[in-house]
Amino acid sequence: MLTAITRAVSPAFVQCELSFIARQPIDLKIAETQHQSYEKLLQQLGVRVISLPAEPDFPDSMFVEDPAVVLDELAVILPLGTPSRRGEADSLAAALAPYRKLAYVTPPGTMEGGDLLRLERRVYAGLSRRTNEEGIRQLRTLLAPYGYEVITVVVTGCLHLKSAVTYVGRNTLLANRRWFDASAFRDCAWIDVASGEEHGANALAIAGRVIYPASFPRTKDCLEAAGFNVLPIDISELQKAESGLTCSSLLFDAAG
Repeated sequence: MLTAITRAVSPAFVQCELSFIARQPIDLKIAETQHQSYEKLLQQLGVRVISLPAEPDFPDSMFVEDPAVVLDELAVILPLGTPSRRGEADSLAAALAPYRKLAYVTPPGTMEGGDLLRLERRVYAGLSRRTNEEGIRQLRTLLAPYGYEVITVVVTGCLHLKSAVTYVGRNTLLANRRWFDASAFRDCAWIDVASGEEHGANALAIAGRVIYPASFPRTKDCLEAAGFNVLPIDISELQKAESGLTCSSLLFDAAG
């Protein structure tokens, strides 16, 4: 059964880390309501949601995608590129242990799940401010016995690889190709974000639908024109913390 691990918004969320956008006031109650709507939408699409309690000591802990990557054969726990966030991984490892064998990337390697985009047996790993070459080397070693190819992609204009490119189905990538080395990707179709919507490349494809931020209407139109069934959702308050849609859940087949 398709399962999502999520985590409630931290009461310290307003103190989140920011790298590529200016800090704005965040209304915590609105952020909580928007995250709850996200969880409900996943449930409406048939996903079983396991919602972990908030972590008061970790402002960014709602972004459960960063401390782990879950594949069919194992889950890899990751040393976050922001040292103050590394304590987020412990409770996620405990939540994943009933479903997957656990492996670990360790310092001096750094890696965040937002930099990992899986397409079948290829895992594209963003070389970014948060993920370094040693982290990618370790991941490549861990995944080689399972037949995965780990491909390095240089990221220059944004926080994570998946801030700039995500998979939306039908062998198609939604992307802002100015922010990463698109030549690393082979045999894919592209939909480019609309002008003025540079942050609009992060979408979440589930069950033949594409969950997409309502704040990027022109790119939404591009997706729909290409034949995709788009479900808009308001995450405007969460976006003040550099949030996308993939970063707020860890999706996997619980029967795997």
